[in-house]
Amino acid sequence: MIVSILPPLAKGFALSASLIVSIGAQNMFVLRQGLRREHVLPVVLFCAVADSVLVIAGVNGLGQLLAAVPGLSMALSLGGAAFLTWYAVGAFRRAMRSEALVVQDGAGLSLGAALAATAAFTLLNPHVYIDTVMLMGAVGSSLPEGQRLFFIIGASTFAALWFAAIGFGARFLAPLFARPVAWRVLDIVTGLMMTVIAVVLVRDVFA
Repeated sequence: MIVSILPPLAKGFALSASLIVSIGAQNMFVLRQGLRREHVLPVVLFCAVADSVLVIAGVNGLGQLLAAVPGLSMALSLGGAAFLTWYAVGAFRRAMRSEALVVQDGAGLSLGAALAATAAFTLLNPHVYIDTVMLMGAVGSSLPEGQRLFFIIGASTFAALWFAAIGFGARFLAPLFARPVAWRVLDIVTGLMMTVIAVVLVRDVFA
C-alpha cells in the first residue's frame, strides 16, 4: 500500500484524504451552509478542529477505550439515526416549500443552531470515530513517538483544506442554485441520503 511508505506528514495527509472525501451527512451540511453563505467560517472551523481533536485522541489511545465499550457505539448509532431522520424530514419539508428555496432568504439557521447541527453531524456519526479515532489513531499510534506529531499535522491539514473547499467553494455553484428547482433537488437528495444513513445505522445496531 502506497500510504505505508510515505513519510509521516504525507501519510497523515493521504490517509485523511482517503477517509474524508465522500458524500456523507457532514459534508452535505457544510456544502449547504456554503451555498447559503451562512456561518460558513464557524462551521468549517468546527469541522476541521473536531477532526483534528479526534485524530489526536485516536493517536493517544482513545480507540482502544471505545473498542472496550460496545454500548457506546450502539448509543451513538441510535442517537445519530434519530438526528438524521429528523433532519431528513426537514429537508423533505423544505423541498415542498418553494419560498424556502433561495440563497440568503433570511430564514436560515442562527449561529448557535448552525454549530449545534454541525456538532450533531460530526459527533453523532459512529463512522467518524471509526475513521478518525480507530483507523487513523491505529496508524498514527504505530509510528515512532517522534513522528506522530507530523502525522497529526498532515491529517489535520487535509481536513482543514477539505472543509474549506466545500464551504467556501460552494459559492461557485451559486448561479446553478439561483434556480429554486436546484434547491429542491438538493433537499430531496439530502433527505434521501440522511434516511439511508439512518437506516444503515439502525441495521448495524440490530444486525
